[in-house]
Amino acid sequence: MAKYDVLIVGGGASGIVAAISAARAGKLTMICEKNPRLGRKLLVSGSGRCNLANEDLSEAYYNHDAQALAKSIFAQFGKNEVKEFFDGLGLKLYSQNKRIFPVTNQAASVLKVLEMELKRLGVTVELGFEAVKITHSKNGFAVSSRGNRSFNSDNVVISVGGKAYPALGSDEGGYALAKQLGHSIIEPVPSVVPLVIKDKICHLLQGQKISAKVWSVIDGKKNQEVEGDVLFTKYGLSGTAILDISQDISLALNRQDKTEVFVCLDLVPFMEKKELENELRKRINKNITDEDILVGILPNKFAPALKDLFAGKNIEKAADELKNKSFRVLATRGWNETEFA
Repeated sequence: MAKYDVLIVGGGASGIVAAISAARAGKLTMICEKNPRLGRKLLVSGSGRCNLANEDLSEAYYNHDAQALAKSIFAQFGKNEVKEFFDGLGLKLYSQNKRIFPVTNQAASVLKVLEMELKRLGVTVELGFEAVKITHSKNGFAVSSRGNRSFNSDNVVISVGGKAYPALGSDEGGYALAKQLGHSIIEPVPSVVPLVIKDKICHLLQGQKISAKVWSVIDGKKNQEVEGDVLFTKYGLSGTAILDISQDISLALNRQDKTEVFVCLDLVPFMEKKELENELRKRINKNITDEDILVGILPNKFAPALKDLFAGKNIEKAADELKNKSFRVLATRGWNETEFA
């Protein structure tokens, strides 16, 4: 049996790129993947379009504890290197709202060019191989599967991903392998995940989407503000803007056991508060009904859902609510709906 220079456990996007890098350096390389094909998560990323990178890639957007690591990684392989890498594979890219996609708008195109490069470089791919044990000796590493199949290598890369999207084959196997080699594990929590909120507004507006400014407030401290789509659901809030701010919320709820966790929405980001107050006052003076006051400012279904804001005809308070609508966050959704761990 051949002994490999590099054996990569996990054939997702990172495992494939690691294999390409090793093979380009002249190393005899192998990928072991438990699924029947490579890149299952890659195929659903970016809603099937595969968001490859961001024009505004920065360590500042990462949790404080990870910023030094992110800065080091981006210095070696930032957005320009991502573009050069895929251009070298023949994949053309474009940017939309700072997000970088393949011009084909197909994640399948990304996977195909990666697989073509693996084949060109002679990387061995072993599918249906679920690594459950890694042993280390003076002769290198032995990686074994449930069926007692085994491969030997001088170096091992564990690249099996986290717990997100178990329906696509994710589990805690990678953490177990890392522990076998003496690594400690920080308990993973869902990240880029919808939020659970119990509020009648969410119930009334379930299925409705709006563009809003969004931020979290944790223990009275306001965090990063973003602007984007917010989707009201039967369980709470989702949408790109909610996902963008969800990491701090998830850490606060799931790791730090905080309870004073809120998400706030500016539902009228295109109007200053004073301008909004004046507009609302005009409408009330015209004797427009409470359920119709917001027609033309917000999507039609929002107007009756928010009619209670005008019950006392307190314009300043109503404008405050519209510019800073606060929801207490009870929990995050589960691993089946989270994008990262």
